[in-house]
Amino acid sequence: MTFRLEGHEHRVSIVSSGDSLECDACDRSSGDGFSCSECKFTVHRKCAFVFMTEDIFHHPSHAGHCLKLLTTGAPVHTDSKCHLCGKNTKRLLYHCYDCKVNLDIDCMIDGICVLARLSKPWHPHLLLMVDFSSDMWCDFCYEGGKHGYFCPRCRLVIHESCVSVFDSPEINHPSHLSHPLKLITNGAPDYTEDRSCHICGKETGNLLYHCDICKVNLDLECAVENPIPVALSDLKVHEHTLTLMPRLISFICDACGTKGDRAPYVCVQCDFRMFHQKCARLPRVIHVNHHDHRVSYKYPLGPGEWRCGVCWEEIDWSYGAYSCSLCPNYAIHSLCATRGDVWNGEELDGVPEEVEDIEPFKRNDDNTITHFAHEHNLSLHKDDEESSLCGACVHPIGSYTFYKCSKSYCSFILHERCANLAKKKRHFLSPQLLDLSLQWIPYSLGRCRACRQMFSEGFIYNSYRDKFDLLCSSITVPFIHGSHDHHLLYYKLRYGQVKTCQNCGIDETEVLGCSKCNYYLDFCCATLPETVRLSRYDDHPLTLCYGDEKASGKYWCDICERETNPKTWFYTCKDCGVTLHVFCVVGDITYAKPGGKITGDFELLANNSSSRPLCNVCHCRCPGPFILNKGKNNIFFCSYYCLRLSRGHAYSSVDMCPPWAI
Repeated sequence: MTFRLEGHEHRVSIVSSGDSLECDACDRSSGDGFSCSECKFTVHRKCAFVFMTEDIFHHPSHAGHCLKLLTTGAPVHTDSKCHLCGKNTKRLLYHCYDCKVNLDIDCMIDGICVLARLSKPWHPHLLLMVDFSSDMWCDFCYEGGKHGYFCPRCRLVIHESCVSVFDSPEINHPSHLSHPLKLITNGAPDYTEDRSCHICGKETGNLLYHCDICKVNLDLECAVENPIPVALSDLKVHEHTLTLMPRLISFICDACGTKGDRAPYVCVQCDFRMFHQKCARLPRVIHVNHHDHRVSYKYPLGPGEWRCGVCWEEIDWSYGAYSCSLCPNYAIHSLCATRGDVWNGEELDGVPEEVEDIEPFKRNDDNTITHFAHEHNLSLHKDDEESSLCGACVHPIGSYTFYKCSKSYCSFILHERCANLAKKKRHFLSPQLLDLSLQWIPYSLGRCRACRQMFSEGFIYNSYRDKFDLLCSSITVPFIHGSHDHHLLYYKLRYGQVKTCQNCGIDETEVLGCSKCNYYLDFCCATLPETVRLSRYDDHPLTLCYGDEKASGKYWCDICERETNPKTWFYTCKDCGVTLHVFCVVGDITYAKPGGKITGDFELLANNSSSRPLCNVCHCRCPGPFILNKGKNNIFFCSYYCLRLSRGHAYSSVDMCPPWAI
């Protein structure tokens, strides 16, 4: 996701790397920020104020000439060192075109501070009164915009309406009773052992409470807004009262078996067993999306060779973990079980377990069923129905056993295996229970949240906000894929983080991958069929190949007649030796059938004739599996990609452009 940064010409994206974000404006390495792919710079949110003053005319060390903000580094044929401090400049710097002088951002602060004239008793530096952009967040309320005070030296941002925080410059805190804590407005002092909050570990920013005797730092949330309890009782994972130890101390949490570095809760009665603050509040009984049964917290887990059902790493049985009473070999790390993408947040201790109705049909007799997705009875058949498409998976029935509607005028048909799909299921793609349903919106398209492919027919699994096609919702982990020697696990990344698919090169936040080899696949590539038959091309099966590193020379796709890169994935016929683009074979609309309509008035036509129409957008002969046709007007599109472009819709970074439309 990109947006406009006030004062900068290009769109930027938000980046968050905790304590390791290297800024191209300052020497600090913490905090979130913005990244510009055009200028190749990353800047802290706190340093983005430089875009408010792109031109400086009255710097005390360089008067008379304009110093201009540059975002791509020092100009060629100039000394890249700062004219004042002698340090190497970064991507962001100020430059005088008349004198060929470069100044880094920190040295330019003096020039900006000349404009600061407001003196306040609660801050040691002079302040500017400015109208904040939405990109500048107040250090107290963490909201952007409005009017307030700004300190260029220490980057303090405070709304005029938020200065009431300074009415309490000194407080007595229950976790630090020995001395009062004093409010500081220019960040934690350099002499403190750890400049983050000593209770929660978060970055303190400019505003914090500090004890200069004990060198203790507390952020505003832990100090005044939401102070952590000094004692906890009536817990789910421990029978005794736990007491907060507000110290920087290294320990191993007894609840999860991982390290901690500050302020644990301890049990004095149990030889000082220690818990992370979060782990002290762990639930006792929960449902996780990687397992069909409830799991319960157990301490210790008990002797055995245990492996986590989520991350597949070993579990140290001497610490706490979650286990299943019905499946004796199933257990999950405490932290894996309570992840937001694994657990729906509901504590089930004391909640009676309801038997969920997951049966998709009622059996009337040995050969007849009533399926929840169809109004008529279905009868079992074993004949060959090569030309019919299953109403669930939208694949040919072929020689498989199937259920067919008993009414002669109704063509509804299901593979026997598809008719047995559970009406409800738990799956790692969603912490919510998924429901099986028909893609029910007429003349429309849905989109699978995992593989991003469009679908217009068939069954889907969905929660209250997400849809998943049958293929993605059938994947289990660990996932075995022919392109990699090791099994692949599911990774849902934090906001601002992505992994690049090994095949298509698209960045995704949800991937299947091997972290040890840094090998990742998005769901679209991971679920590509290994073999395909295309009646419009040849009767021979096409096989998916994972690239040929030894390939040399030029190769051509026999469908779109454009060049292919054999070092990336492609389909080939072992009998004919041809190479075909993946997109030319599978297209960008799945779970669809000829004759169906999408987006109101576009009909899907099978692309199986010798004469292929020209696409109205990319002007190529339509090579994909479907042609999108708008009735009598003879308006054709080769893909949903081109249909969207015709309507002025911009595609996101997760949409693959067809090779013939480049």
